[in-house]
Amino acid sequence: MLSCMKTLAHVVSHGPHCLDGVAAAVAVARYQVGRADVETRFAGNNEVDAVLRGLACAPGREHELWITDISWREPETDEHLTRLAGAGVRIYWIDHHRSALERFRAGQVHVPFADFVLSEEFAASRLVYDYLARRLETEGRREPGFAALRRLIDMADDNDRWLHRLPGSRDLAGVVRILGPAAYEDLVAIDADVTYTPRMAEARDRVAAEIAHSLAVGAASRVERRIGDVTLVAAVCDGHPSEVADAWRQERRNAVFALYDAKSLALSLRRSADCQVDLSRLATALGGGGHAAAAGAELPELRTALAEALAARVAERLT
Repeated sequence: MLSCMKTLAHVVSHGPHCLDGVAAAVAVARYQVGRADVETRFAGNNEVDAVLRGLACAPGREHELWITDISWREPETDEHLTRLAGAGVRIYWIDHHRSALERFRAGQVHVPFADFVLSEEFAASRLVYDYLARRLETEGRREPGFAALRRLIDMADDNDRWLHRLPGSRDLAGVVRILGPAAYEDLVAIDADVTYTPRMAEARDRVAAEIAHSLAVGAASRVERRIGDVTLVAAVCDGHPSEVADAWRQERRNAVFALYDAKSLALSLRRSADCQVDLSRLATALGGGGHAAAAGAELPELRTALAEALAARVAERLT
């Protein structure tokens, strides 16, 4: 006999320091109110395969899996997801990263999804929200808490696509980066006006000071090279690479900004407004991914190179 317990909805999303991924997870959680219990896990691009393969769904209860704003690379993950689907788990995938879309179009993803949305038109949070809004309409169900997320979703979309047309979207992204997992706790209960909690307000003040520090670190390490008609600007920053690039792109035309973030130990790629370089392709070539205007990669070999350079410099003074 089937259990009368609610469905258990597993959410795996990009985060916990990414506003887009966190907002996507919040949208799923608000949609599920009254119909399912929700367990949310956040993962970075280098963690998602392990996180997905670690999912186990106990029998006797209905399960759903929502994968938002992130994709996996290893065939073993496809196999595990296929086994979950065979056991009755309904799997939904919603993503906007070009690298993920290209893998899917090339036939490199082999999972029997219950449904999926893959599009570069909007950020993942907006794709998730719009998809679930259509489902609510089809179900004839009204969920005021879900409808109240409209402003949060618009801000996440505005920031992730690097439009920055909505006041406060970039500040909110900084708050999420500072708070990490705590940001999800606050945003899942946020009101329609996205009123900051005391914890969020404190993080906003910290963000301003951290951006100023990171800009100083970037300026001290900045180097430039001409690659054809493109100016490559490379630097080390200490957090907030998008804000550093945004400050610099006002002064350089047709520029690509390659910022190695000492906090995340990852490369962030950004471009000036007039630059047409597809950063998703550049990031993919470096083992990462993203979309045309903003992308990134892990570059673990760079950490070793930095350590080698450090050892060489210190060794000079030891001899």
